[in-house]
Amino acid sequence: MVPVPDSGNAAALGFASEANLPFRQGLIRNHYVGRTFIEPSQAIRDFGVKLKLNPVRHLLEGKRVILVDDSIVRGTTSRKIVRMVRNAGAREVHVRISCPPTVSPCFYGVDTPSIGELIAANHSVEEIRKFIEADSLGYLSLGALRESVADRNHDYCYACYTGNYPTELVNIEELMTSRERR
Repeated sequence: MVPVPDSGNAAALGFASEANLPFRQGLIRNHYVGRTFIEPSQAIRDFGVKLKLNPVRHLLEGKRVILVDDSIVRGTTSRKIVRMVRNAGAREVHVRISCPPTVSPCFYGVDTPSIGELIAANHSVEEIRKFIEADSLGYLSLGALRESVADRNHDYCYACYTGNYPTELVNIEELMTSRERR
């Protein structure tokens, strides 16, 4: 079990414990590189992944690796990481994601792209698996996520996984145009 640091660490620890599999820090993160998925261009995101993560070859070489991450947004970073792990000698690379597929943009503080850029909004799990070049791909189901965070005192937003937003969305451009007309 290899987490994609740091976002996959907690999920990989839990997964390894429940599955009785070894947990290995097969990727080392450079903490001086920021969040790659929010960079404006693909070239910058690709370069950022190369700077951000370094494979530990002796932990990956010849192994069947389960990579655990928190999400797949566009899929391009995941593909780079799968390739990196394969290039370090992994025999197989299986990817597990600790949330449901992200099918809708978040307008409440998480910087996710438009629906056209969200890979899960436009492709099946099998198509995503092929795109990221993994041997298998699995997501946590929405039901399992809800069960894992069940709390009578809190209601959580699942809009990025369902497309059902808890508030009415406002189109800023329409709002600005209507104000200008006044």
